[in-house]
Amino acid sequence: MSKKVRLGELCHARSGDKNDIANVGVICFDPAHYNWLVENLTAEAVAAYFGSHIKGPVERFELPRIAAVNFLLHGALGGGVTRSLMVDGHGKGVSAIMLDILLDAPATDDISRAA
Repeated sequence: MSKKVRLGELCHARSGDKNDIANVGVICFDPAHYNWLVENLTAEAVAAYFGSHIKGPVERFELPRIAAVNFLLHGALGGGVTRSLMVDGHGKGVSAIMLDILLDAPATDDISRAA
């Protein structure tokens, strides 16, 4: 069994919204963890983590120059700010939720330095 690590131990995140889409950027504290992040924090992993709280697809965009990935979570805000009965219809707290995802910890030899 591999050791698990909370995403928030290796990355920070920012989130926002546009209509019914939560936008979450996850940025490595250390660029050396970027390849690990890309390999482990997939759109499928994020969709599975949020489960039925997201009504649409999850898209992922890779940003290697800043050691980050960005996600669009479609159907995550209950219809959007003016239509939602959700406590956080703006999506500002989605990044904090995402940082609680548990992933396989990076092995020392799996870490490659970003240029």
